[in-house]
Amino acid sequence: MFTDFDAFGFAAVDDHAPAPSAVPSLMPTVFLPGLLCDAALWRPQIDALAPHVAPLVADLTLDDSIPAMARRVLAVAPARFALVALSMGGYVALEILRQAPERVSSVALLDTSARADSAERAAQRRIGMASLERGRFVGITRALLDRLVHPDKTEGPVAEALKAMALRVGGAAFLRQQHAILDRVDMRPVLPGLRVPTLVAVGDGDQITPPHEAEEIARLIPGAHLHRFDACGHLPALEQPGETAALLKWWLARDPG
Repeated sequence: MFTDFDAFGFAAVDDHAPAPSAVPSLMPTVFLPGLLCDAALWRPQIDALAPHVAPLVADLTLDDSIPAMARRVLAVAPARFALVALSMGGYVALEILRQAPERVSSVALLDTSARADSAERAAQRRIGMASLERGRFVGITRALLDRLVHPDKTEGPVAEALKAMALRVGGAAFLRQQHAILDRVDMRPVLPGLRVPTLVAVGDGDQITPPHEAEEIARLIPGAHLHRFDACGHLPALEQPGETAALLKWWLARDPG
């Protein structure tokens, strides 16, 4: 199911469910960043949702496996919380749902995949890791930037924000994150058993985790909602911050708590 937004940024859903009630005050909400991203990734959404959520942005730079990242998040998260995740954060979110589904009231999965790396992608990742171990960390290269964001965002504030985040995360954490991503397992067999309200969203131009991978997640998780961002690459939280905030506000308003 797709969710569309009107000119004022409010959601209209293509089913006949009654309008959700207002977002509960200070809903515990855990935000999971992507590879080479930090809390700045979610700043526009956290600012927009400030009257409604008690946010926690997890640090995914300290561990070299997805299960370890998930355990660290669970160790510091509230007893029950909504979960918002992008890209690598989505891999961690699915592992959290595997480890402790009863603690998650709802989940939003943006531009992520349930699949393990293909052999080709794993080989590319190992080459990049080996190059970094031999040389200096340069952060977001132009070639990577061209794959991460929509062509109209490769210059300007979005590109500069990405470069700054990558440099803050640094090379050592990048290697840990790459090890974690490389070793992740195929989570597709887990998805049909999930009973957590799930939003899946993806940029229509995402080259990293293409739309068909989001569609696969939405198809496998019972009752999942699917949203597509137009003119957007892999990072809607930065590329389409207002639409992302409106989408999350709508989704959290549906959270049963």
